[in-house]
Amino acid sequence: MTIERNVFSDRDKLAEALAEAVADNLNAGLDERGRASLAVSGGSTPKRFFEVLSARDDVDWENVTITLVDERWVHESSDRSNAGLVKDNLLAGPAAEAIFVPLYSGGEAPDAEGIAKTNERLAAVPSPFDAVILGMGNDGHTASFFPGGDTLEDALGNAGPALAIRAPGAGEPRVTLTLPKVLDTRSLYLHIEGEEKAETLDKALETGPVEAMPVRAVLSQSHVPVSLYWCP
Repeated sequence: MTIERNVFSDRDKLAEALAEAVADNLNAGLDERGRASLAVSGGSTPKRFFEVLSARDDVDWENVTITLVDERWVHESSDRSNAGLVKDNLLAGPAAEAIFVPLYSGGEAPDAEGIAKTNERLAAVPSPFDAVILGMGNDGHTASFFPGGDTLEDALGNAGPALAIRAPGAGEPRVTLTLPKVLDTRSLYLHIEGEEKAETLDKALETGPVEAMPVRAVLSQSHVPVSLYWCP
């Protein structure tokens, strides 16, 4: 598929542009149905984007629901928690009024009961999403679609909306939105930074097995266009 490439000279300019685009998506959803929803990724890359988006006072945040694309199965007090990152950097300023739906549901491992609780919460999130922000690892994973994941096949084909996954490169057990749920969005963004990530993306765009670089499942689908936001 064709990817819309948006290239910026630095991360501040990227954050401003991505925040502008996402705010427009949320406002379009609010205008249409009175509610809007956003799914974001964790890690260090989106922190500046979160800070810029959180300061937008032109969004009716009280009617916006934010959730995560994926999460390590850890309490939000952990420095490994994506929920903690979101609460510290996105749910601040005007955006503090947004509704947040975490994916971690308690316990030491994502068992069937925990995942059922997560999916029950996700059922209340307005669908489709108005925007989904994905990242990508240097191993070609996105969301928690990791090479070697024990439930990778289900994650790429199961309606979900979320399931547990364990993989050699993932560290803790994780919970992730499935690919069909990720693609149930009006706008889909891939936010990556640095030359190494650009090289990984170029490799992922080459023909090859999805299992080796699961981000290919996103890049090769025709359900929703992918907008790339990248800076060195």
